[in-house]
Amino acid sequence: MPKILIVRLGAMGDVIHALPVVAALRNAMPDAHIGWAIEERWSELLCAKVFAPDAHLSDQKPLVNSIHFLNTKAWRKNIFASETRQQLSGLRHELLGQAYDIAIDLQGALKSAVITRASGARLRFGSDNPREAPAKLFYIGLPASGTHVIEQNLSLLQAAIPEVAPAPLPLAVIPSAFPLDPAAEYLMESALRSRSITKFAILNPGAGWAAKEWPAERYAEVTKELAKDGITCLVNIGPGKHDVTLAGNVKQESVGLVSGKYFLDKITDLHSGNAAWRFSCSIGHLISLTRRAALFIGGDTGPMHLAAALGVPVVAIFGPTDPARNGPYYQPHIVLRSPKSITSYSHVDTPDPGILSIREEEVTAAARKLLCDT
Repeated sequence: MPKILIVRLGAMGDVIHALPVVAALRNAMPDAHIGWAIEERWSELLCAKVFAPDAHLSDQKPLVNSIHFLNTKAWRKNIFASETRQQLSGLRHELLGQAYDIAIDLQGALKSAVITRASGARLRFGSDNPREAPAKLFYIGLPASGTHVIEQNLSLLQAAIPEVAPAPLPLAVIPSAFPLDPAAEYLMESALRSRSITKFAILNPGAGWAAKEWPAERYAEVTKELAKDGITCLVNIGPGKHDVTLAGNVKQESVGLVSGKYFLDKITDLHSGNAAWRFSCSIGHLISLTRRAALFIGGDTGPMHLAAALGVPVVAIFGPTDPARNGPYYQPHIVLRSPKSITSYSHVDTPDPGILSIREEEVTAAARKLLCDT
């Protein structure tokens, strides 16, 4: 069995789109040693927080044998610091120590290509049309076909290792690709039970850049409508992201921090009585919470791709990015996108006219349809 390294450093949605590659590898080669080079902040998508990166495969670390952590953001800030040099040297020795036979760059950036080269793998592969052209200097370029990113990743894998079946795996395989952290599961279950939250929807108003964001106040209108159906809305504000804006004077009923890991506050509009819960938590807790959701509503973000991969019904609100390439891949889902939206991946802060034309009634109707069908 070959030793195979996957290089996909981030971000959240991109790591989730790369998981079917490793699931396909594990399915075709159960005894293969598979490693993954990833930014440390996203590592809980592969392994429960308390588990060692080289621990045996288990429910807490279901797919990869070895996880190699990076922190490129910190390294770029202190590129000449002795600590940075030591960490880079340690990473290289760690990668070389695994003696990988094959390394596959699924990111197509210069930094990921450098890590692919640093692995010392005898065979190094990546896309022949990477995001950053210089990346091709560090590996053998292979064609990647398919419309969706997941299909492109799987086709690249099949070109690199023909023994691996290129077809997408059954839906049932994908949720099991995520770690099952008993501590996070217990904490989220207890948090929901203590607040008498049963059937709930997760709303995610934030996005990677402003053009992908549907207005926060419109999410507030959706919470009012779903409340009529007995659905509690939990709003993921994320680090540095804005909250759902409830009109009028808002009363915040804080329940405080739990071990500093997450918060779950109730916010109520004193004029209308509309109430929702807002939360922020680690990735491990978000996985546990999303597993329990009846519905997810949000734009082109990592949490949306997480919900889709876990089999949660998704209402995906798209603007400048193409849902055929970046949308939810697994059913059930409904994608809302206006013909006014022009496909662009430029990180601009100007609101997209198309996404602004999507009405609250459309989102609520899509949510109710999914809730009825499931």
